[in-house]
Amino acid sequence: MNDSKIEQALEILKLLGLPRQQLNERSALCLLALLNLGQDTPWKEAQSPLIGITPIMKWVEEQYEITYAPNTRETFRRQSMHQFVEAGIASYNPDNPKRAVNSPHAVYQITSELLQVLRKWGTSHFQSELDCWLTEQRTLTARYAREREMHLVPVVIAEGHTLRLSSGDHSILIKQIIEQFAPRFIPNGKLVYVGDTGEKWGYFDAALLESIGVSATNHGKMPDVVLFFPEKNWLILIEAVTSHGPVDGKRHEELSRLFAQSKAGLVFVSAFPDRRTMNKYLDVISWETEVWVADAPTHLIHFNGVRFLGPYS
Repeated sequence: MNDSKIEQALEILKLLGLPRQQLNERSALCLLALLNLGQDTPWKEAQSPLIGITPIMKWVEEQYEITYAPNTRETFRRQSMHQFVEAGIASYNPDNPKRAVNSPHAVYQITSELLQVLRKWGTSHFQSELDCWLTEQRTLTARYAREREMHLVPVVIAEGHTLRLSSGDHSILIKQIIEQFAPRFIPNGKLVYVGDTGEKWGYFDAALLESIGVSATNHGKMPDVVLFFPEKNWLILIEAVTSHGPVDGKRHEELSRLFAQSKAGLVFVSAFPDRRTMNKYLDVISWETEVWVADAPTHLIHFNGVRFLGPYS
């Protein structure tokens, strides 16, 4: 195995300004995979293939004889590739920006601007090219962020309705669920219900819920947010957790009974403002549910790992 190529990739990540948590062998190998740089491939021949997480891990094993366990896939995604995208190093789904966040076909690609810089590694032109890229990095990162935002699909609220939430942390989290979670994971989803700390029935499309087979009369048992995903025929039941109320075993049973007549599959989600809050409830969150954290809006945590976001029979 040629350690020097990995060491060179690590040095480049340092020069690109990656945080200390990403300055490791895994991230260096991710960069090499994005460039399709095998042990003996010169930097000037770097390429820009479209490549997903599992193909990256397979490529690493074939090219560098380093094997990572299958359960480290999320570590690759969350602790290396996510930061590459945020830093403007890689693009996410450039071939199809509308692809669902949790799609198994998700791919990454080195940005064209950085590719030209890295092809100069080891030459007298590298530093000047890097300096130009670093100068433009903030602009490039902002541009890529805007491009990603452009492809978010808003939640459909019934015509003529305006949703106004009372002040407070709980309402802020509900707003984040509607504006950040829903467009990413429930594209073209329809808002069915929103509970509010000021007015319990903040928003309720009773006709839509009844068309799915549910007649909700006991609003005290309703989750904080209910979304309908027509494409999948899923009903997404979300608890916004700021001080209490994740989907634990008891709540899972309550919601299952309340929506037992649903013609749509039930998906249970606990939403938290941050991981510190989530950590308080880790030991009670029910299996076969999902967790979303607002300060990492592009990710889901799957309790059980049998499948990504989806209903369980």
